[in-house]
Amino acid sequence: MAGPSLRPHVHWAQRHRELYLRVELSDVQHPDISITDNVLRFRAQGHGAKGDNIYEFEIEFLEPVEPNPVCRVTQRQLNITVQKKESSWWERLTKQEKRPLFLAPDFDRWLDESDAEMELKEKEEEKINKMKIESRVPKDPFRHLKKGYLVMYNLVQFLGFSWIFVNMTVRLFILGKDSFYDTFHTISDMMYFCQTLAFMEVINSLIGLVRTPLVPAVVQVFGRNFVLFVILGSLEEMQSKPVVFFIFYLWSIIELIRYPYYMLACIDIEWKPLTWLRYTAWIPLYPLGGLAEAVCIVQSIPIFSETGKFSLGLPNPLNVTVQFSFLLQIYLIALFLGAFVNFRHLYKQRKHHLGPKKRKMK
Repeated sequence: MAGPSLRPHVHWAQRHRELYLRVELSDVQHPDISITDNVLRFRAQGHGAKGDNIYEFEIEFLEPVEPNPVCRVTQRQLNITVQKKESSWWERLTKQEKRPLFLAPDFDRWLDESDAEMELKEKEEEKINKMKIESRVPKDPFRHLKKGYLVMYNLVQFLGFSWIFVNMTVRLFILGKDSFYDTFHTISDMMYFCQTLAFMEVINSLIGLVRTPLVPAVVQVFGRNFVLFVILGSLEEMQSKPVVFFIFYLWSIIELIRYPYYMLACIDIEWKPLTWLRYTAWIPLYPLGGLAEAVCIVQSIPIFSETGKFSLGLPNPLNVTVQFSFLLQIYLIALFLGAFVNFRHLYKQRKHHLGPKKRKMK
């Protein structure tokens, strides 16, 4: 049989429009809270100062309140918010002048009347400033069209690179190392499509459709397409080399993370595991991809030297030929400089999205 009911410790604070009651009970079960004739009645099973028991109390408010309290139960306490019928500052909480023993001020939320007025004024000013800022920003009539285009672009790229990744993975399991040598002939058409479409990323950045800085976008898109179209697309001798597999595979893994992240961002959805992957997976993947591209260029230099392909012969009287292989050696330096620019941008993005949050000062 349950013992007699007890009164819990209750802390209170106020604002001009609201009253806050914090009931010191943990593991609250079956709370019964009501306001009738301006009297709040509370009854609940919980763990308080006298252990696990039934606790109850009544408070007759000083001024009229709304009869619909809002209750929020946590593991350690129960919070009640009561709306005043009129915005005013009360000299005390209860109608009786002597404060009940179980009732005490909530100093964590306590404000004097002047402080509360200042807080209310700041909130009103903040609301007015926000409305002013929103009114100054012109509404874009094509906003939904732009968002739809970006969603479709990222979806198409995701599907394209998904096909590449799945195809290469299946072939690797079935054929093993033999799949390395015909990667270009089986994957190149889809890779041509995806990387050609990627030029839109430079245009999107150039016209301000996305907030991605122009330089990193140019470095990545033109760097990849130089390897794909100029090195691999023009030299049949390079198309059967194993390095092609590693280039295509690393590119596809990167994009399987990047494009879904941007697609969800277009519709204001953030999935935290995907965000972490977007700004963490590049740490191993981008250097490996850059290394694979550099190996590909190094392997192509002797072939360009022997064939003289793309070499530039200057007219007399200079009679000098600029070997394309020499330009590739210079490009290798530019490749690592471009990688540095890209890594620096990604590091800043990672710090922004995953860096430690500043603690708010109380």
